[in-house]
Amino acid sequence: MNVRTLCLSILYREDATGYEIRRQCTEGECAYFVEASFGSIYPALARLENDGLVTSRTETQDGKPAKKIYSITEAGRAAFVHQLSEPLGPSMFRSPFLLFACYAHLLPKELVEERVTGFLKEFTTKRETLEGFLGEHGNNAADTWVINYGRAMMEVAENHLRSHMHELITMARAEPKKEAAE
Repeated sequence: MNVRTLCLSILYREDATGYEIRRQCTEGECAYFVEASFGSIYPALARLENDGLVTSRTETQDGKPAKKIYSITEAGRAAFVHQLSEPLGPSMFRSPFLLFACYAHLLPKELVEERVTGFLKEFTTKRETLEGFLGEHGNNAADTWVINYGRAMMEVAENHLRSHMHELITMARAEPKKEAAE
């Protein structure tokens, strides 16, 4: 999946601004699909509009700059369904925390404990966010399936971290490394 497909998926459900699409990609339900920044969303929307897959309209706002709202066209709906029919790329899980964990033995114990605790809290918050999405989309069976899959993945990671966080903390250095005298 690419950013164009992600934009079409959001617009398939409802009209949105580029900002709203970005929010869905970082805080909303689409945060778990592919990574998308403003720098990739707006060019994708421009290409989709040039290709006739989306249209846009400008709405004025009192005391604020006008906003551009995008809508998917019938051709865009067909292109989205076609894209879903294409072979999927590999699923990827990337985590800066896992790089940190690989080198926990080089770091002070206090830092490792702080980061492990923070990462566990982050996972708990993400799982709770998914549970909130379940309440919002309880009537759509496909959304419920996807949200429950995400919750299950988060629970496994959360449980593993709770059960094994002491191992990372234990392998960390007991004292901060002292700098050599010059």
